[in-house]
Amino acid sequence: MADNTAVNSQITDSVSQANLSVLGQAPAMGLGNLYMATSQALANAAHNATSYQQNMNIIAQAATTQGVALIYSVDTASLAAATKHVAE
Repeated sequence: MADNTAVNSQITDSVSQANLSVLGQAPAMGLGNLYMATSQALANAAHNATSYQQNMNIIAQAATTQGVALIYSVDTASLAAATKHVAE
């Protein structure tokens, strides 16, 4: 064990204070890390939801375009069939 001199007691006090500081800050650091991880996960979920919604809008727009093209082509096909029937 170290002798009780002014230097040794000052060093011992500074080391013990540093250790207590680390122990005292540990719960706050742990909660800070938890909050950061939770906020990152929620931000990723929001980004994924937005991306999914945008992709679904693109798919819906493509399906609508194909449906309208099909509706317009039905009239043309029936006209062509009628013209062929009349021509025969």
